[in-house]
Amino acid sequence: MNDHSPHWLRWARELQAIAQTGLAFSTSGYDTERYGRIADIAARITAQASALDEQGLLSIFLAHPGYATPKVDVRGAVIRDGRILLVREKQDGRWCMPGGWADVGERPSEMVVREVREESGFDVTPEKVVGVFDANREGGALQFFHAYKIVFLCRLLGGEARTSNETLAVDFFSLHALPPLSSNRTHPRHILEIERHLQDPLRPAAFE
Repeated sequence: MNDHSPHWLRWARELQAIAQTGLAFSTSGYDTERYGRIADIAARITAQASALDEQGLLSIFLAHPGYATPKVDVRGAVIRDGRILLVREKQDGRWCMPGGWADVGERPSEMVVREVREESGFDVTPEKVVGVFDANREGGALQFFHAYKIVFLCRLLGGEARTSNETLAVDFFSLHALPPLSSNRTHPRHILEIERHLQDPLRPAAFE
């Protein structure tokens, strides 16, 4: 699937990753200065194209030490009577599967259980991975750091609908009558893959 991000964003993202990795492994002052300059250029490109503060961007870029690698987002696909559980995000007022950024030190299966409970009030157990998706190639394009999204098909155990400090509402929807989706969090491509797994329980996990 093609990356629809603007050219400047792809270039700045790649430069930032080169700078971050280079700074992590540089062995001389010359290398550190050179990779620091690359980070400066990435911040300048991003600032001029987005009207964000250049120094603030540079601080964010330099706050990510070590080898540059994608972030991880987990989502729980919870089905009840053929309807999927969605939460309405406070941030944009749109709907998505419960989930969020992965936390260091926690198993992926534990993360999705916790995220579903915290955002929706429901208790679940993950049963299979629906897919691992490149999050930057779906939804809104203007996401600077590269991310992967892992969608788990979960079995509902109990609980009751409850909002959180991140969600405005919780409800179940028909897969063919969905509310406006927060596409950075849940994309129609994810919904389609979930539906295929429900139709074919032996379907392998999608990946790209």
